[in-house]
Amino acid sequence: MSDQDSGGFPWDIPQQRPKRELSAAMSRLYDNYQSPRPEDNDLFSSFKYTRIEGFDYQGDTGRVSRRDPSKIIKHNEIFYVWYTKRHTIAAPQGPLKCSDEIPSTDWDLAEIWYATSKDGFSWQEQGVAIKRPQKPELGWRSVSTPDILIWKGRFYLYYQAFMEASGLKGDHCPVTMSMSDSPNGPWQACGNVVVPNGAPGEWDQYSIHDPYLLIYNNKIHLYYKAAFGDRPEYLVANGLAIAESPLGPFKKHALNPVLNSGHETCFFPFKKGIAALATRNGNENNTIQYAEDGVNFSLAAVSSLMPIAAGPYVPDAFDDSGNGQGIRWGLAHFCDKEKSDKKFSFLGRFDCNLIPGSNNTDMKETDLVHKPEVYFYQSLSPDQIKARKSNP
Repeated sequence: MSDQDSGGFPWDIPQQRPKRELSAAMSRLYDNYQSPRPEDNDLFSSFKYTRIEGFDYQGDTGRVSRRDPSKIIKHNEIFYVWYTKRHTIAAPQGPLKCSDEIPSTDWDLAEIWYATSKDGFSWQEQGVAIKRPQKPELGWRSVSTPDILIWKGRFYLYYQAFMEASGLKGDHCPVTMSMSDSPNGPWQACGNVVVPNGAPGEWDQYSIHDPYLLIYNNKIHLYYKAAFGDRPEYLVANGLAIAESPLGPFKKHALNPVLNSGHETCFFPFKKGIAALATRNGNENNTIQYAEDGVNFSLAAVSSLMPIAAGPYVPDAFDDSGNGQGIRWGLAHFCDKEKSDKKFSFLGRFDCNLIPGSNNTDMKETDLVHKPEVYFYQSLSPDQIKARKSNP
């Protein structure tokens, strides 16, 4: 081969960057991704979804909701997951109509429950893990959005602690933590805020949401989300805080935010670094990203129909081996937002193929076929149709 290939670009696309001048688009195939073909890219996957068994939603009235699953762990051959559960006398009524018994949002007046499974498809709800404490303790209004850490043989649940109804001033709430010697509890609250909000004027001045824990470089990495601005113009980004003890202090990284997109937090060890799912919000929504240092993330793949509030099974979340094994499945939540008077969320299973070096093309399809109803569900509103008819 000469120093510079001549003629047109090869018909059989090279796995390694050819020695020729390339367009910006073709350069990205070799500079930004692990492989020029998504079918060969360890960090590309499509996603499949399966309804799970074992949860009662009382006729979908909106009074019972389950959402925001934690990452899944395996303990004594049993899978465990924690999640936000709301069981109220009515569906959410908004911040102006809520009360001490009627919720403002789907995650208001909630507690943290847990469930177990032997196969990841059929689950058994075990009961409440974190109850709402008495006023004025942290989380007296609602506790939600948990994630789990195992550190030196003990279990730690991190979660959001609401001191007022969600929606009154946005979702301004701190993160706190409870600890236990067993995933079955009992859980002892630390009683403190573990990651403080940012200073006035900083991007995370009002909220530290969706705490997500990994062990990386012998330290506890807590990824979280916060929002620039107010709804509906807000932009969600992800930050990182690092500690040497579950109780902290957690020091925020100087380069925060570390992800510029993604409505929730979902991270997992992958090869030498950390991979992330970025869903919904931002310019880089519906992407899978990777950072060898766990901080400087770049695009690794673009996908579609990615799981909302994904809580994957991460078998090596706390191993810190430097040889991350990726993820294959987990739980996510779903919500029918059109039924505003009966709004609730429910849990379902997602499967994917984000395993290093699997040499398995299962779930690597890019040309996914959906029923026409999937597309027509995203129809114009009557007002939009009227406006376009008047100005075709």
